[in-house]
Order: sequence, then C-alpha cells, then structure tokens
Amino acid sequence: MSKIEIACFNPESAIIAFENGADRIELCDGLNEGGTTPDFEITKQLREKINIPIFVMIRPRGGDFTYTEVEFEQMKEDLIRLKSLNIDGFVFGILDENEEINIEQNKALVELAKPFPCTFHRAFDRAKDMEDSLEKVIECGFKTILTSGQKLNVSEGKENLKKLVEFSNGRIEILIGGGLRSTNIREIRDFTNAGYFHSSAITDGGAIANPDEVIALRNG
Repeated sequence: MSKIEIACFNPESAIIAFENGADRIELCDGLNEGGTTPDFEITKQLREKINIPIFVMIRPRGGDFTYTEVEFEQMKEDLIRLKSLNIDGFVFGILDENEEINIEQNKALVELAKPFPCTFHRAFDRAKDMEDSLEKVIECGFKTILTSGQKLNVSEGKENLKKLVEFSNGRIEILIGGGLRSTNIREIRDFTNAGYFHSSAITDGGAIANPDEVIALRNG
C-alpha cells in the first residue's frame, strides 16, 4: 500500500486527513496561492490534536520562488518559531534568478531545521535541468522532493517521475503530487515505482479534504 501525504490548507482538512488514515500532513495556508506558511496558533492547536507527522510549509507569499533578503529572513524566523511547536518537518524550495536551485539559501534553511527533515516542494518543477536539479537538492540535504515530474500534473509528468525515482536510487524520496487523485494513483504508482504520494484530496473545487477520497487514496 502506498504512503499518503495530504496537503491541508485549513484545520478541518488536517483533522479529516488524520482521522481517515493519512500517513502525513503537509500544513499550509493560501490555497489559491498554492500554499504559504500556516498560522502559528492554528499549527499549535493542530499539533495538540494530531499525532501523525505534520510537515509545515515555509513560503512567505505566492508567485515565484526567488526571494528578497527580507523575505528570506522572514522564512528563517518563521521556521525557528514553528520549530518550537514540535512539528515533524518543513517544506520549502528556493530558486535563484536563473530558475536554478539556490544552494546557499536552501542549505541554510535545511541546517536551521535540523534535526527535522525537509521536503523541497514543487518549485522543483520550475527548475532548469531536472537531473542537475535533483543532485543539487540532494546536496542541500533535503530528504524528499515533491514533484509532478516538471509537468503540469502527474499524468503528464509520469515519464519524468519514473526517471527521477530511478536517478534518485534511494538517496532521496520522490513524493509524487500535482493532480494526483484516487482515480489515477494506481496507474502512476505502477508506472513510476514510487512509494509516497501527495494530494489535497479536495474533490469538489472547495477547500476541504474529502474523507472518502483520503480513504480511496490510501487504498489505491
């Protein structure tokens, strides 16, 4: 059976994911911006109710993944503050102005997050040169890459996802997400040989995870 991470943009979704067997929660705010840093108090309250791993997004705004010094300082401050809540990991990704992995800034945040593991999020799908970017993300010390294979969604990106699983060769987890649903998880898993999958489990265009979809993903 596959492992499932549910992207949760509100407390309701996090509780639904937890109660319906998700393996991990990616907690964020800003659904319409593709995920931003969640509220401190909300994170604190959820931590008290949920005993599965919670990975927290560190992203100060929507838009691109190249940040000013002020924004980078904010990311560091947010990470340190959220780390005090005994969460289980962090999710972020920084590119430079050439759309390449910003090794220096990512490394600094990975160091700051220790001993907690970090996931490089779908900024990876905007980065140039997939294989080179994979090596750079590994070099920065990330444990996981969330990716749709540098395509719009996992179905279009499945050839690249298969390659990434092969190239990574167990050195880093390839977390497959972006248009992933219970209707396509089996096909994508069989094709890519990946073991960890990511979905919002939102099926009605709203903002709340669907309990039945969480269960269906888990059983996929």
